[in-house]
Amino acid sequence: MSEYFIIFVVIILALAALLQADFVLTLFYFAVGTVAVSRWWSVRALKNVRVLRTFDNRAFVNDRIAIRIDLHNAGRLPVVWLRLHDSLPTELIGAGVFRQVVSLGPRANRRFEYTVQPARRGYYQVGPLFLHSGDLLGLNEEQGRQSEVEYLTVYPKIIPLTNIGLPSRSPMGTLRHHQPIFEDPSRVRGKRDYAAGDSLRRVDWKATAVAGRMQVKLFEPSIALETAIFLDLDRADYYYRTQNDATELGIVVAASIANWITAKKQTVGFVTNGADILSSDGRAPLLPPEKGRGHLMRILDVLARIQTTEHNSFVQLLRRERVHLVWGATVILITGNADQSLFEELFQSRRAGLNVVLILCGHVVEADEIRHKAEHFGIPIQQFTSEQDLDVWRR
Repeated sequence: MSEYFIIFVVIILALAALLQADFVLTLFYFAVGTVAVSRWWSVRALKNVRVLRTFDNRAFVNDRIAIRIDLHNAGRLPVVWLRLHDSLPTELIGAGVFRQVVSLGPRANRRFEYTVQPARRGYYQVGPLFLHSGDLLGLNEEQGRQSEVEYLTVYPKIIPLTNIGLPSRSPMGTLRHHQPIFEDPSRVRGKRDYAAGDSLRRVDWKATAVAGRMQVKLFEPSIALETAIFLDLDRADYYYRTQNDATELGIVVAASIANWITAKKQTVGFVTNGADILSSDGRAPLLPPEKGRGHLMRILDVLARIQTTEHNSFVQLLRRERVHLVWGATVILITGNADQSLFEELFQSRRAGLNVVLILCGHVVEADEIRHKAEHFGIPIQQFTSEQDLDVWRR
């Protein structure tokens, strides 16, 4: 309550005591009643305001996201004035700019819309929307309330890839392969004359009847590509001057590879030692290899939220989780370094029948030595220092 109004009331009481006039008491009662009614009005009116915020809660970096706020006064009393302020994180370009002062009549509706643009991947809190109101004369303190918070998932950048050329030992599948011993009976590419040693199962009896001589089917070679992406987010495994850029690049590489494999209708899994802010124990969930866009979205959800960790061994993670993969699966390791302990684990993985691909992200102090060692033992290796380096897989 305004101190000037209190002084006014004190003066009225003093005059009423001195003059003993009825009109002074009437003025006092009117002032007190005005304060009480205005306070009841402002509290009641604010409680009847309904807020609905709508927006696409999943987006990619640099997408423009329209956030719409609908206000509805469900009561019969007008809201004399209402101040709105929506709070957003600074990583969303344009955040913190939504401020409005409006009035709402009985049963009235108002709609506002503003746009934000995420500058980087993440899991962001949107809101709360703060609402403040009061009486017209300013005799009472402002009344305030806030809406519930919502969340926006911003996926990492996905670079469209053309051909990665991942190895596989699985003989049946949907990808064409250059090795003719891996043939897919569901893919017929032609016919030829029968030769000694051909299986009768390959004979095309209709074509034989038309040609007048034995005809056998020719099948396209194919492979099944089951892949598990292992992403290292232990900061100690990255060069200290480029840790942030290198780990973010690793996340972009993981997202791009998962998208490419899914587009080929193959199975892909995801394992990381990063931290997930939504996990009860802080660990990111382990996603076994599956097919489909729905599974890809689950991988992207994790990639949007994960953060780097400290002292979380990547080698131990690989040793613990690779035993769950089927024989012939491809293991893609994305890390910032490869020491002797990691190479030893790579050798054990190959002995277990897994195909191993090593990807280094960022500046690597001993890159030449690591590359020489990987090539000596026949381990495919790539090093990316920027997103432009992924053009090698876009040709």
